[in-house]
This record gives sequence, C-alpha cells and structure tokens, in this order.
Amino acid sequence: MQSNRSLKGAAMLVFTTLVWGAMFTVAKNTLDAIDAFWLTTWRYVPASLIMLAVLWIVEGRRALAPENAARRLWMFGSLGFAGFSILGYLGLARSQPEHAAIIIALMPLFTTLANWLVRGTRPNRVTLAATLVAFAGAVLVITKGRLHGVADGTLSADALVLAGMLCWIGYTMGASTLPQFSTLRYTALSMALGASTIVAVSVAATLAGIAHPPALSGVADHGIDIAYLSLVAGVLAVFAWNAGVAALGAPNGVLFINLVPITAFAIGIAQGHRFGASEIAGGLLVIGALIASNVAGRASGVRTFMRSPA
Repeated sequence: MQSNRSLKGAAMLVFTTLVWGAMFTVAKNTLDAIDAFWLTTWRYVPASLIMLAVLWIVEGRRALAPENAARRLWMFGSLGFAGFSILGYLGLARSQPEHAAIIIALMPLFTTLANWLVRGTRPNRVTLAATLVAFAGAVLVITKGRLHGVADGTLSADALVLAGMLCWIGYTMGASTLPQFSTLRYTALSMALGASTIVAVSVAATLAGIAHPPALSGVADHGIDIAYLSLVAGVLAVFAWNAGVAALGAPNGVLFINLVPITAFAIGIAQGHRFGASEIAGGLLVIGALIASNVAGRASGVRTFMRSPA
C-alpha cells in the first residue's frame, strides 16, 4: 500500500516538474506576442477563479472568506503571483528558458538562506557550501563561462528572473504567518487577491505606455499556450506538487525540482540549441549542489520545504 502511494507521489512530482520545465519555453514563445504584464493577467485571472471554485468544493463556502487575514493574503499574493510572474516574464522576454529554469532550481537553497536571514535558522556548512557551488553553476550557465562582455548578454534580464524568484520565496515564507489556513486555502485566496494586483499593475503599465494590451486575435492565436500556463502549470501542476509532497515528504519532493532545468535543457536541445561545456557543467553543478544540500539536511534533521512556483 505504501509503495503504491510512493509511486503515485513520484509520478505526480515528475508530472509537475516536467510541466514547469516546459513552462519557460511556452512562456518565451508567447511573450513574442503578449507582453509580460498581460500574459501574467491572462494566466492568473482564470487560474484564480478555478482555484476559488475548487476551494469552495473541497472546504466549503466559508473557506472563501479571508476573515481578518485579507491584508496579509493580498500582500503575499501580490508579492508571489504579481512579483514572481511579471518580473520573471520581463526577464524571460530578453533571456533564455534554460537560464530561467536554472535560476528557479536555486529556490530551495535560497529559501534556506532566507530562513537564516529572517528567522535565524542557520543552515549547516554543507548547505552553505552547496549554495555557493549552485550559484557558481548558475553563473556558468548564464555567462557561458565568459565573464567578459557579460553586460552585453542577458545578465540584467536574468537578474529580473532572480528578483521574481526572491518574491516567490517571500510568498512561501508568508504561509507560516497563517497556520490556520490549509495549503489550498492559502493558495486560492492569495492567488485571487494577487490577481487583482496583477490587473491593476497591467492597467497602470498600459496607461503609462509600458504595457500594451494584446488584440483578441493574438490571444486566440496563443490560446493553447495560455491554457497551458494557466490551467496546466498554474492549477493542475500545483495540485500534483502538493499531493506528491504529501505522499513522499518534503525532503524527497524537493529533489524532483532537479528535473525542471533538465527538462528545459532537453527541450532546448530538441529545438536545435547547442549548449557549450560550461553551460552543461554549470547545470550539473546546480543539480549536484541541490542533492548534496538535501542529503545534508536529512542527516541533520532539517526540514526542507518549498511551496510550488505556480
């Protein structure tokens, strides 16, 4: 019985990480026609409505009320969904899907550092060393092993993706301030309130001439891509991630995040991209560092947790 549960959990986590690995390529293609602001809007408005419907069905109508936590849910939802997606897409528009995937793979390690900074939970030496190694690996991928001329490359764009990732870490840590909320309730309500911020920011950016609403024909042309980003990556993958982590435990579940950059690189190769030795070495450094940190966390009894990057 336990083996079946573990297999189902592993299958769900593989599904999720494959979906997220492909998500960056799908978004990159869509950003050619829809800018970061409005792609985020088209992604999260329908996703939030579906999440609210699921919350109603699972936990009842009363769960839809934010009670006295509306301000925190809005703040963390805005930080996570608006900050993560808009900044990430702005960066991805000028960078590569493989870069974004590598940066997102750093999230468990950066979450550990954030816990140390905010809560005083000092990571062990192996985790600290793994963080430095993983960061060096990400730099290798981004710079292709050539530090000269970096300013002419995608460094500023990748910095936006990193900023978006840090926003998501803040969103993840915010969940601990609402222990009375289930994962589903926190996700659904924060996503809905975050979606209101996304719409407001997109409208403001449009009025300022920064963003440009897409024509309905353009949205229709990328309907499948938007559905993938919203329904598959933003809803189904989140449920699969939560169920998989519940079945296998957080320490085992986090290991599957390694499949995100592997999937992104595999898609790139299938599309004809050729990666240099430094990029491959950098990716392997990131993955190796994540595994080493996870093993060290098990040995020291440190609980590893990362909320899904919906």
